[in-house]
Amino acid sequence: QVQVVESGGGLVQAGGSLRLSCAASGLTFTQYVMGWFRQAPGKEREFVANIARGGGASYYADSVKGRFTISRDNAKNTVSLQMNSLRPEDTAVYYCAANAFVAGRDSRDYDYWGQGTQVTVSS
Repeated sequence: QVQVVESGGGLVQAGGSLRLSCAASGLTFTQYVMGWFRQAPGKEREFVANIARGGGASYYADSVKGRFTISRDNAKNTVSLQMNSLRPEDTAVYYCAANAFVAGRDSRDYDYWGQGTQVTVSS
């Protein structure tokens, strides 16, 4: 069975950094575009970043461009999100997701999801 598990969330001060990790199992990892999404209370789930199957291309939401970096290690079936210069508005539950068909930014295109990890940025 497929499992997607995030880790690395926590509480940080504004301007600080945090690195999230995601481990996938039960799937052929290289066949999936991997993405990160986030959701704050009372708000829609929004796209953060994704990365191509071979790791050669990535895309970021305007709100995180220049601050966050997505990467993947296909030998270890993992994807990471390095978050720098964090702001209070980055506070959300962050989700890792796998997309078998479309290298898109719509959450409805993603097939498997992790349970989420909480990121809280204090001011």
